[in-house]
This record gives sequence, C-alpha cells and structure tokens, in this order.
Amino acid sequence: MTRSLLIAGPTASGKTALALQAAERFDGEIINADSMQIYEGLHLITARPDASETAQAPHHLFGRVDPAMRWSVGEWAEEALALVSDIRSRGKTPILVGGTGLYFMALTKGLAPVPEIDVASRQRVEDLIETEGLDGLRREAERFDPVSAQRIKAADSQRLQRVVEVGYATGEALSDFHKDTKPALQTNEWTGVVLNPDRAELYARIEARFDRMLEEGALQEVAAFAERELDPLLPAMKALGVPPLMAHLRGDMDLDEAIALSKRDSRRYAKRQLTWFRNQHSDWSRIDSLDSQTAWSQLEQILSDV
Repeated sequence: MTRSLLIAGPTASGKTALALQAAERFDGEIINADSMQIYEGLHLITARPDASETAQAPHHLFGRVDPAMRWSVGEWAEEALALVSDIRSRGKTPILVGGTGLYFMALTKGLAPVPEIDVASRQRVEDLIETEGLDGLRREAERFDPVSAQRIKAADSQRLQRVVEVGYATGEALSDFHKDTKPALQTNEWTGVVLNPDRAELYARIEARFDRMLEEGALQEVAAFAERELDPLLPAMKALGVPPLMAHLRGDMDLDEAIALSKRDSRRYAKRQLTWFRNQHSDWSRIDSLDSQTAWSQLEQILSDV
C-alpha cells in the first residue's frame, strides 16, 4: 500500500486496534492524530497505546510534548508531514490515527495561517460560554465572521469557539484566513476512514473503559500530574477525566461524582466528534462496527475499492 491511511473516529471506537491490524498488514508505522495523546504524563487517562501495543509497530508523536507547553495544529502538522515523508521513503505505510478533526483537516484541506491564540482570548471565550452558553457563542461568531457562522451547524460548539477565539485574538474573520489554504496531502496520496459506531454501544464502551482506567491507576496518574500545579488553561489540564478527578483530589467532590462527570464529559465529547466527522468528512468511508474483526473486514473492503 503506497497511500497514507487516515483513521479517524470518536473516543473508544477501536481506532488503536484497527491501526495495529493495518500496520501489520501493510508494514505500517503509526502517527498519533489525537491532541491529548500528544502530551506526556497522562498515559492512562488519555488511552494512549500501551507497551504491548507500541511493541507491535513503530509509534510516533505519542507523549511528544511536555504538558506545560501548548502545541498548535500547525506544529503537529509540520512534524506529522515530516514523518509521513520519512516513512514513505523507507517503503512503509504511514497510518495516522486519532480523534482530533482539526489535525485531519490540516492535512487534507489545508491549514489556515492563523496566528497563535493568546491565553487572554481563550479565557475570554471560556467566560463567554460560562455566562451566555451556546447562544452567546453563536452571536459572537456571527458578529466576527458571518460567513463561517452560517456554515456551522447549530450545536457545533467546537467550531464556533474557534471562530470567536480567532476574532478575539486577531480582530479578523477566520474565513478570511482560510481563503488561501491548500491541502498538505494531495487527494491521490491518502485514504481516509471514519469509525462511526452505534452511539448507545459507544457510550457503553466509554463508561466501561473509564472504569478500567481507574482500576489500572488513572486516579494515581492524575494525582501525580496535579503535583505539577500547571496553568488550568493549558490543553493537557482539560483532558477528559482530569478536571473532575482533580476536583476529587482537592476534596471538592466525592469519587463517585467525579467518575460520573468524567463519563458524562466523555460521552458528550464523543457526540461532538461524531458531529464533526459527519459534517467535515462526509466523503470518507465509514466503519460502523465496534467488533475489531468486523471493523478490519470493512476496512479491507474499503481499501480493495480504492
């Protein structure tokens, strides 16, 4: 296989297992496309591949960044593209896998040259969401960038937030930055698939996986992470499960409540991911099974038609 394989999907949908099967079949190397698995120090809570999984194929950009740093989409794309080039030069297959839609968009649709968003602008948007909710966020998006706002679905808070952050930080419309974007990977260089399982089954798997994380030591992992006393606005501090478990460790809530909130946040995040991939990658092939062997059979069929 000469094309790069892009495997996207919501949290807990089986991306790691599918990527490993693809790596074995196509002599591949796996590149992380998840914005939280980029950071070191939260191995369990971000569901990074474990030692037995990373032993099966070379893995790149997992735990690459210290959580005290804030890594941009552009920084990820630069390193990911260099890896793609290197892997292909050695006759192997690059397999990019993760749940961060912006990463895949940067590769396949182009990355707008948007300046880095400053902390004050991010906090201003957080405050807006806290006080005025989704309606207030949309009003601000329409004020800064009516073109982008019109294209964004009603409940797509992630994309609305991006529009407003850019507006606050630059005073300009995000759509203006997008005018000159070009894809980093050409259409004939990659094949993309989205894992799109039944939502109820996915939610059940999310909850079961979080229980396993705790059994394996996720609470202790978060406790060690909390000792660094990092800025709460840093991306790594917002990883799923981290804020509720830290609140529990501070004595602000009991463990059962922290677990319930973590599971709820994970379900909501998965829903947003599914919405993103439905809207932004509607032309990618779909894999609908949570069973790893069925998912692999579906992927083989997709690739045989390329």
